[in-house]
Amino acid sequence: MVSRIRHVGFVVSNIEKSLLFYKETLGLKIYKRAIEDDFFISQLTAIENVKLEWVKLIIPDGGLIEIIQYHSSPDKEFITKTVPSMSNKIGCSHVALTVKNLDNLYKKIIANGYSTKSKPLVAPGGKAKLLYCHDPDGSILELIQDLN
Repeated sequence: MVSRIRHVGFVVSNIEKSLLFYKETLGLKIYKRAIEDDFFISQLTAIENVKLEWVKLIIPDGGLIEIIQYHSSPDKEFITKTVPSMSNKIGCSHVALTVKNLDNLYKKIIANGYSTKSKPLVAPGGKAKLLYCHDPDGSILELIQDLN
């Protein structure tokens, strides 16, 4: 039985470029970082002779985001076709993160050259302000500011 979410993982094309987004724009801090290329990780991923690098970033009020770059077996099709994900894509469509000041964060996202689906929007009922933005590889993050 599931008791809680441990972390959410994103496969990225360039871990350093993604770290700029997750650290500098969103303000997350590195918790752990490693390179793995042993038999265990090959078994776990079902990719023979895999070499990957991961960084776990801590979310201050709980949880982790893990970004992973596959150095030995990148998804070449994705790398050549990186575009922002559509909101209705099958699979994990987005991760929602609670933020403190969405308007300021939106300005920072835009100033740093990242894209969003809209400007911050107040939800029907007025209890939250929301925004979908994209990380450098086009993955969607939903940013939510509670207004109450």
